[in-house]
Amino acid sequence: MAQLVYVYKQFERFWHWSQAVLILFLALTGFEVHGSIYLFGFEKAVIYHRYAAWLLLGLIVFSIFWHITTGEWRQYRPQLSKLQAQLRYYTYGMFKGEPHPTHKTLRNKLNPLQALTYLGFKLLMAPLLVSTGLLYMFHRSIDANDMVLISEIPLEWVAWLHTLGAYLLLMFVIIHVYMTTTGATPLANIKAMLTGYEELEEDKSE
Repeated sequence: MAQLVYVYKQFERFWHWSQAVLILFLALTGFEVHGSIYLFGFEKAVIYHRYAAWLLLGLIVFSIFWHITTGEWRQYRPQLSKLQAQLRYYTYGMFKGEPHPTHKTLRNKLNPLQALTYLGFKLLMAPLLVSTGLLYMFHRSIDANDMVLISEIPLEWVAWLHTLGAYLLLMFVIIHVYMTTTGATPLANIKAMLTGYEELEEDKSE
């Protein structure tokens, strides 16, 4: 029996939407820095991109602290035994009206594929973007202080890796937005992330 449950806490929702806005703004200013679009002008785009990057970095620090202190980091432990069933559902089963192989609960807000994807974002994609962004931002200071092991890395490689990470992040966002439409209704997951409440099947173990 489904019941309305407070799934997403206030900070969780704030972190989610703030991160989304900052990522999209970084994408816009990043495209302008690369000369793909024109919105603010090159110099302002560089400044705005840097400010947004610092805000995102601060948000990441706070979110790491929140995940650790609340125990929410456990949400990202993928259940590999159910991963194949989840992949089959998204590629075939849901188009045939088959039931979802897993059920969302307070202890498991993410299905196995989501948990694995978000874990990859946090452990691979985000560190790649942050590290290359900081290297690019401070390469002159690094050279001036003779940090040889870092300063010998060609700046073009740093920029290329940062751009690669940015495109991977955009792919992640696009897939993420699509996946939000696969809930009970196309807008159910978005509504839940706005209000915090979602209808879940009763979980007797909680």
